[in-house]
Amino acid sequence: MLRYLGRYTHRVAISNHRLVAFADGKVTFRWRDSAHSNEQKLMTLSLDEFLRRFLLHLLPEGFVRFRNFGFLANRKRATILPLCFQLLDTAPLTEQEASTAGPSDLWSCPKCGGPMMVVERLTAVEIQLRSQPVVRAAA
Repeated sequence: MLRYLGRYTHRVAISNHRLVAFADGKVTFRWRDSAHSNEQKLMTLSLDEFLRRFLLHLLPEGFVRFRNFGFLANRKRATILPLCFQLLDTAPLTEQEASTAGPSDLWSCPKCGGPMMVVERLTAVEIQLRSQPVVRAAA
């Protein structure tokens, strides 16, 4: 289990074998185009743009990235999650039920014990745009 999860939790944003060249302030690397049968292609970016994109993959201090696996894996979620609900004899909350849920139905804050409510939903792109770069003091 540790080996299996380790492949997902301890990865770098881009591995060394995908880097092809660095010349004249430009970085060339391999990437897979999922829209065209996972065909491998080369992309060349300026050093600044490459670093900007690379740093988008770094999480702020205190955050942990973890990929879902099993019944929450993206590939199987749409098929298996409804089966889980069926086997548990429950149904997922609809959007309307979730928005009208009372305080007893919501999560409790671990600090004050008060109800936690969804204030805003963000897409992955919005989260990346809002996150501040981590500035670390040089030692």
